[in-house]
Amino acid sequence: MATRQLLIELAASYQQQTGIHLKVDSVGGVNASNRILAGEAFDLVFLASDAIEALIKTGHVVAGSKVDLVTSGVAVAVRAGAELPDISSEAQLKATVLTTVSQQKAISYSTGPSGVALAKLFERWGITEQVAPHFIQAASGVPVGSLIAKGDVALGFQQLSELIHLDGISIVGPLPPAVQITTTFSAGVCSTSTNKGATNAVLAFMTSPAANAAKLRQGMELIT
Repeated sequence: MATRQLLIELAASYQQQTGIHLKVDSVGGVNASNRILAGEAFDLVFLASDAIEALIKTGHVVAGSKVDLVTSGVAVAVRAGAELPDISSEAQLKATVLTTVSQQKAISYSTGPSGVALAKLFERWGITEQVAPHFIQAASGVPVGSLIAKGDVALGFQQLSELIHLDGISIVGPLPPAVQITTTFSAGVCSTSTNKGATNAVLAFMTSPAANAAKLRQGMELIT
């Protein structure tokens, strides 16, 4: 889901330039991998880099076809109108999380790789037991921001690209550099693709300088 808006924009741009229509189906990363593993036919798949590598090992993505598309960091959000907490340092971020749960308010993060990394961060801080009773897990494909906007969650963590287009929330900012969680999103050619020449042309466009402005506009960072 982190790449959803980016892929929609790039697909529209590619169609405008070539006349070729790209159908984009965006779901949570776990669901996307499961659909590929189940044999559902696609030409391209976009997932976190390690998930693409896993699909290469099972033969569902063509070996040698993986290309890195963007990197993306995690941001923090609260409900629109709420006071913006201090997350300027690792210590302040930890204090904000503890203050939130001490006030019996909920926090949430995604089921994706960033969520796994956040869980490990809370474990390293030694606050997992304090956070657990106040944690609401966003289901795969459900934006954390939607839970914030509804008032179910007071403090949410998710890829910036998944937060910037949502109404009803305020983005506090990115995680502080010391604990920032960066995910590389990559693409791979699916073994079920029947037109690998055309598929490779799409990948060439999406990794070309012509796609850079869209990547930045959608809250992503360029591959360096």
